[in-house]
Amino acid sequence: MSEPLGDQEVVDVLTRVVGIIDPVLEVLSSTDPLGIKGRTKDDAPAGSLADRGLDAVAWAFNAADVPGTKAWDEKSVDERCEWWVRRVGALNNLVVAFPNVLGPLAQRLPLQKMLGFGNQAIVLIATARERGVTDRHDQVRLLAQVLCQRTIPDDVTPGPNAAAPQGEAPVTLKGSGDQEQNSWAPLALARTLWRLAHTMRGLSGELERRPKPTKIFRYLGMIPVVGVAAGYVGEFTALSHAAEAGRKWLEAQ
Repeated sequence: MSEPLGDQEVVDVLTRVVGIIDPVLEVLSSTDPLGIKGRTKDDAPAGSLADRGLDAVAWAFNAADVPGTKAWDEKSVDERCEWWVRRVGALNNLVVAFPNVLGPLAQRLPLQKMLGFGNQAIVLIATARERGVTDRHDQVRLLAQVLCQRTIPDDVTPGPNAAAPQGEAPVTLKGSGDQEQNSWAPLALARTLWRLAHTMRGLSGELERRPKPTKIFRYLGMIPVVGVAAGYVGEFTALSHAAEAGRKWLEAQ
């Protein structure tokens, strides 16, 4: 059995986790390469056929309340936080629940724990940003408290081990020819989840401390194939609990 991690080790790994999540959220929230989000705030009638096509895409973005659209600007902070849970978190949860197709074997593999931890981390950092918490050390302390059940002292700061491993490429959302793709491509955060799973191997036993599905959903998740649905519901409930715990922690700060 491995030795429990110290606060310094947890902070180092979580700093790398935040370092992966934050830039992706920034791209997804703020970029608008084709001006699609801006069109949701423009009431001018469309002219050409191309403009009408772009307006149709803009309408879809606005209907989905995508950050940066007119509908998003009209939301309260609480509504924006809920959006990250019920839209992005719920979508990523499909990736988290998929290993349940393996039945009991999924319970023995660390992959699902890593994916579940990663999804909760993404939502917690996103909601923290919506509440104005952008300091990386505060975000790390949030993850440590909610997902690892640890209160990190203020004097424990990231050490040299918090740096990205040599040769690891920075987070980018680029397509061929370095042309930026649609920043709301559905797979953007799913790809981030897989990258987080690799990074979080260093957390070992800390993964067990995150909000988890209740026992009934874990048992149902052992049923091959059918367990995917049970795993999805269980993980989404756990995600909601993590988001609520994060909200309380942020308000207490």
